[in-house]
Amino acid sequence: MGLTSNILAASFSRIASKMITFGDELNSLDAKIGDGDLGVTLTRCAKAVLEILPPIPEDIGMAFMNYVQAVTKVSGASFATLLATALMSLAKATKGRTEIPWSEIPDLLNVANEAMVARGKAVRGEKTVIDAVEAARVATMGLSDPGPILEAANNAVHEVIEKMRNQPNKAGRARIWGEKSVGLDDPGMIAFKLMLESLKES
Repeated sequence: MGLTSNILAASFSRIASKMITFGDELNSLDAKIGDGDLGVTLTRCAKAVLEILPPIPEDIGMAFMNYVQAVTKVSGASFATLLATALMSLAKATKGRTEIPWSEIPDLLNVANEAMVARGKAVRGEKTVIDAVEAARVATMGLSDPGPILEAANNAVHEVIEKMRNQPNKAGRARIWGEKSVGLDDPGMIAFKLMLESLKES
């Protein structure tokens, strides 16, 4: 069996629960190079997502659209906008489908990332969530089973965070800090890491 709306809903439930748990930690991390509200933003989005589960439409695209509506209803923060943009692109890409082969996960990650690049104007290599998603995409190419896909994605995101920690942020509000951001993890990248970890723990 591939990805279905029921599996997607279970995944979003675990991700949302993880975000709520790490809200304060994300706020603290974001305060070092941003507005300090990433945890608040993702907690609001997470609670909104949990409120709409269930019922779950069989159409995966419609399920993604439900999550888009939940996120946009509660927050207009920049990261929430990027998240909604990514989900919207996935809703369009999966519209009318009730099951998606796991081998298409890299393609879906690419769809989401390209949408965020277009919306946020950041590019790869600027120490943002874009780099984390790209690392996951590359690492999962050619894989067709959910376990290895998740393992590869988790490892790749961990590695890219380690690699880019000693680089300055070059996009978003964090770029204002320039060299002061060297040695600090990007909050968006850490948020994506936590999302993946929540799936691995299930």
